[in-house]
Amino acid sequence: MRRRHHFHVDHLGHSVSVTVETGHSAAVDVLVDGKETARVVIGRERQVALPVELPTDPPTTVTVRATAGPGVPRCLLIPAGEADPLVMAPRPY
Repeated sequence: MRRRHHFHVDHLGHSVSVTVETGHSAAVDVLVDGKETARVVIGRERQVALPVELPTDPPTTVTVRATAGPGVPRCLLIPAGEADPLVMAPRPY
């Protein structure tokens, strides 16, 4: 059975949202300021790290790490050059 889990964080004045769709194969969608910037279908590994560019001046690259399981999906935003990742809060939809 497929389920959708939504996550969100604001970083450097930009909105970063992630949807993790679980099931036999998992899909991860990343939106920056409401525009889709990355999409990937993941199989057995159930974890993916996606580089995403924020539209700052100059553009800033961050990494979104999504884990589709086992258990409840989780997402982190990892800013370039920073040691501590930001936990993306789950959002009910």
